[in-house]
Amino acid sequence: MLINDQIKVQQVLVIGPNGEQVGVKSIQDARTLASYAALDLVLISPNANPPVCKVMDYNKYRYEKNKKQKEALKRQKKNMSELKEYRLSPVIDVGDFETKLRNATKYLEKGDRIKLTIRFKGRQMAHTELGSEVLNRFADRVKDYADVEQSPKLDGKTMTMLLAPKKDK
Repeated sequence: MLINDQIKVQQVLVIGPNGEQVGVKSIQDARTLASYAALDLVLISPNANPPVCKVMDYNKYRYEKNKKQKEALKRQKKNMSELKEYRLSPVIDVGDFETKLRNATKYLEKGDRIKLTIRFKGRQMAHTELGSEVLNRFADRVKDYADVEQSPKLDGKTMTMLLAPKKDK
């Protein structure tokens, strides 16, 4: 946005600091008006006929605009939860299971979604129910922190399950 001496047009429509229309003025008169108010003359709409300028505190305007952008970005990040993926095995050991469970619980508390994947190898394809049991056991252990978004689903040699963090009530 152009301010004060950067504005290079002859006539402008001036809007006062309280939002009232002052009228069409020459650029020198508009600058004088702004300097008497100890504020800046800011070109709001350069394409209008005549161009529209407003008398305001430009630094305060810029600060509030940046503050609103940061707040909107914060809300956007809050709504965007990450998807963390954990690969399990149908014959996973207790220690490995507990470690992955602990890590997944931390991410669920942070608000991230969890995708559990089991990849079947060779003869394990004959016993896909073992993989389903592992996934259901995992979901049962984190039921205080998460809801099942997608139940175990077999797709080729891979079985997947999605967990979403519980909504605050």
